[in-house]
Amino acid sequence: MKPLVGISCCTKQFGVFGMPNHAASNTYVRATDRVVGAVPILIPANGDQADVATLLDRLDGIILTGSRSNVQPSLYGGPPHPEGIPEDPARDGAILPLIRAAITLGVPLLAICRGFQELNVALGGSLHQRLQDLPDRIDHSTPMHPSARVRQGKAHSMRVIPGTWLHRIARATEIAVSSLHNQGIDQLAPGLVAEGFAPDGQIEAVRVVNAPGFAVGVQWHPEYDWETDAVSRRIFEAFGQAVHARTGLAAAAAD
Repeated sequence: MKPLVGISCCTKQFGVFGMPNHAASNTYVRATDRVVGAVPILIPANGDQADVATLLDRLDGIILTGSRSNVQPSLYGGPPHPEGIPEDPARDGAILPLIRAAITLGVPLLAICRGFQELNVALGGSLHQRLQDLPDRIDHSTPMHPSARVRQGKAHSMRVIPGTWLHRIARATEIAVSSLHNQGIDQLAPGLVAEGFAPDGQIEAVRVVNAPGFAVGVQWHPEYDWETDAVSRRIFEAFGQAVHARTGLAAAAAD
């Protein structure tokens, strides 16, 4: 049987009447199907109703997704967001405890964009709310262009730290990445190590130090271009190897 990989959802309103839904982009589902080789399971953004213990008992891996919404500043001691900045407290309430428990139990974790920021906050770090407002920073926000190819394409280079997990995956000390975010890491959480930086010094990749299982995060979006970009594909392949290895260990323990 295939392993089960949980994909974090956001709370979104759909339809004429704006009915609340739990949603995740098809890009994560396709990567899970096609590269990870697992069955994608959507994790609802249901706040304190989330049964973290049951989820981690059943899931063999977790992908934390990107989103338009920002992590609530109260969770990292930041000032309130300006009016109109989207938040998703139900997602925060479900996913931050899930992150901490998954790392403790060694459940493989791949954190992407908002998920990357959630990982930092869950472990005690803080965030910049609008990188484009900071001095000496490049604009990391989503290009306002009608073409998805432009919006999701490579936006800037990234320096990869030699000898890191990402360096082994990238097989290079510089790669090109997409950039579709306003928030970014300010204070790096204890237990995380930075593995890559944007040209302005912004942290773009992290790994959980001394985690019992696979636990990494990237600020960009490898789910957009794994069919054409070798580094993006290898990120999902490495996550898939960890997921399948955990499945095999669980099966052996049950025998």
